[in-house]
Amino acid sequence: MQECIMRHSTVFQTAGCLRHVTSVEEKKDLVADYVRWYIIERNSSCLCSLCRFKDGLSALQFLTALQQHPSLLIPVLCHSEKRLTGIDIERLFTPDVKSLTLAYWADYLLDCQEGEAAVSVEEVLMFATGLTSLPPSGLEPLPKIEFLDGSPFPMSNTCSNLLKLPILDSYSVFKAHRSETVLFRKL
Repeated sequence: MQECIMRHSTVFQTAGCLRHVTSVEEKKDLVADYVRWYIIERNSSCLCSLCRFKDGLSALQFLTALQQHPSLLIPVLCHSEKRLTGIDIERLFTPDVKSLTLAYWADYLLDCQEGEAAVSVEEVLMFATGLTSLPPSGLEPLPKIEFLDGSPFPMSNTCSNLLKLPILDSYSVFKAHRSETVLFRKL
């Protein structure tokens, strides 16, 4: 027993119950003190935060509305396992400029969705935003598309959810540059 206490002395000291144990009764007291700390005292700040959160929701009758109509906020508060599609990604990004590249982009996303490209739509989203699925509350900042001159490769900035697409002459060239060894480069 003493060996176990010494091996875990840091945890027992943190809990405030490190002591020399010589009897079964002292062992039970040590375990009870540790369990009390682990379950109640250690989590009390979380419980207080939860109470403050609940009070905050109650202030504007939001909690009551949420309890009466829980299904209304499911799309905003709960993650969905909905499979991403190329159309989801296409609608997510808004371009700064219109061009033929947008048509290539839409075709490429469709190829990704159908497994005819070197990457999946989830990998495209990961490249552009750092996420593999859409969060329930949406993305902030909203994703944007810009166009690149002079580089055949797309680039991204995941901090600003910015995707830079190259302006190229044909879809075959557009798709080919995504299938090469270096699929994407980050800014």
